[in-house]
Amino acid sequence: MQKIRLKYLKPIIYIIFLNIINSQAYSQTVKENAQPESSSIFNLFPAGLQFPPLKTNIDEPRVGLVRFLDRAEMKVELGNTIDLIEYRPVNNNLIFRVGIDFFAYAYVKDSKGLYLQIDAIDGFFGGNITVAGTDSFSKPMARLRIFHHSAHLADGNYWIHTYPRDWTKIGGPIPFTRDLGELVLLHHLNYGMEQLRYYGGISYSTLNRPAEFKRLAGLAGIEFTTSRLNLSIFKQNISPFISYTMNMTGAPKYFPSHHAEVGFKIGDPYGKGINIYISYYSGRHMFGEYYDQRLETIGAGFNVDFF
Repeated sequence: MQKIRLKYLKPIIYIIFLNIINSQAYSQTVKENAQPESSSIFNLFPAGLQFPPLKTNIDEPRVGLVRFLDRAEMKVELGNTIDLIEYRPVNNNLIFRVGIDFFAYAYVKDSKGLYLQIDAIDGFFGGNITVAGTDSFSKPMARLRIFHHSAHLADGNYWIHTYPRDWTKIGGPIPFTRDLGELVLLHHLNYGMEQLRYYGGISYSTLNRPAEFKRLAGLAGIEFTTSRLNLSIFKQNISPFISYTMNMTGAPKYFPSHHAEVGFKIGDPYGKGINIYISYYSGRHMFGEYYDQRLETIGAGFNVDFF
C-alpha cells in the first residue's frame, strides 16, 4: 500500500515543483518588466515628439520650403526639435519632456540671372520643456521654449548689385538679436476621424536688439485635420488640414500678422509624414533683417515631419 501511495505521490510532487518554478519565473519576469509603483519613471530619448510644431507659426522647426507665387522668392526651412528626456510622475496623468531646438530659415531670391541667392538668414537655438496629459481624446498641453534668435543678411543680398558692390537692402545689415522665453498653451481634441488643436501663447525678450522691437509678443491659432475622406497612397493615409495663426508683435507699434495654410498630409497627422499646402501670409516681414517692412504673399510649399 505504501509503495502504491508513493507511486502516485511522486508525479503530484513533481507537478507541484514545476508549477512553483514556473510561478517564480513568471513573477520575476513581471517584476523586471513592470515599473515600480513607489518611484517615478525617467526615459532617455523617448520616441516621437510630444508637442509637434505649430503648422502656421513662423518661428517653428521644419524641413521644407515655400515658394512665393507672386514673386521670385522662397522661404527655405532647415532644422529640428528633439525630445531628449521624459519624466512620468507616479500616479499622475501628466508627462514631462525636455528637448532641444536648432533650426533656421533662409530668404531666397532669383534676381538678374543669379538663381537661388540667399538674401537673409534667421537662426534659432535653445531648448524646451513640454507637458501633456495622457487622455487620448482631450489632451491639454504646454510648451515652454527658451531660445536665441538672430538675423543676418547674406551674400545673396550683396552680389545682386553690379560693381561697385553694395547691399540691396537700404542701410545694409542691422544687428538683430533676441533672447526670449515663450509659453504656449494648447488643447488637442481627437475625435477619431477628425483632430483639432487650438492654442494661445505669450513671449518675452530679455535681450532685444534693435531696441524699438517690443519685448512682449503674443500668438493664437487653430488647426483642424480630417481623415474622413479615406484617402491613401502607398498604404499611407492622406489627411486634409487647415491651419491659421495670428502673431501680435510691436516695432514700435503693435499690429497682427496673419498666416493660413490649406493642404494635406501624407502619413500620421501628428507624426512622420509630408505636408503639401497653399499658404497666405500678411503682416510683419517673416525675416528679422526686414522686421520694419510688411509682407503680403501667397505661397505653395511642403515640409517633412520626421519625428
